[in-house]
Amino acid sequence: MRSLLIGLLLIVTLVIPFIFWGASFEDFFSPEGTRDLLESYGGWAWLCGMVLLTADILLPMPATVVMSVLGLTYGPVLGGMIAAAGSFLSGVIPYVLCRQMGKGAARWLIGVEELEKGERLFGRVGGWAVALSRWLPLLPEVMACFAGLVRMSPGKYFSALACGSIPMGFAFAAMGHMGADRPLQTIVLSAVVPALLWLVVGRTLARLSVND
Repeated sequence: MRSLLIGLLLIVTLVIPFIFWGASFEDFFSPEGTRDLLESYGGWAWLCGMVLLTADILLPMPATVVMSVLGLTYGPVLGGMIAAAGSFLSGVIPYVLCRQMGKGAARWLIGVEELEKGERLFGRVGGWAVALSRWLPLLPEVMACFAGLVRMSPGKYFSALACGSIPMGFAFAAMGHMGADRPLQTIVLSAVVPALLWLVVGRTLARLSVND
């Protein structure tokens, strides 16, 4: 129960900035506004894009719009690499910070019993949760925090994070490059490809752990 409350608290914390500044962010970070912002940084536009994607941890950044503009600016390949790297980094930071809190802090936050349940649950479905959450709003940050709190294996977490971040980055960068005329295909790709990747990567990691 306490872990559920913590999850709800995280979601509420992430929603609050959107309630107060969501309209302003939506106006400012329209495709045209985002493109103008990136172009204003000249050769550092790629870094600006990565910073915006990373800031999605705390602020209501339209990550898919930023990824699409990166594809429009740099093309589907380089733009996809930058978008994927930004999405990956936005999942690394909350995981590392929550993991560094240590088990003592995790027990205090969610309780010993809930922590043990969380560890067992993430041991079974954590990879799927992390990989598939990347294309959903709010959940990526919540999943990253919980993965850190229950001390999900770094190798497993980063593998699942890559399975979710890389397809999403390239899919939306490709959509931006093509002129955003195939949104349905982009959404399907960003949801299905992570599942297929984790199906392979998860089984490979499981076999390697058994062999060890």
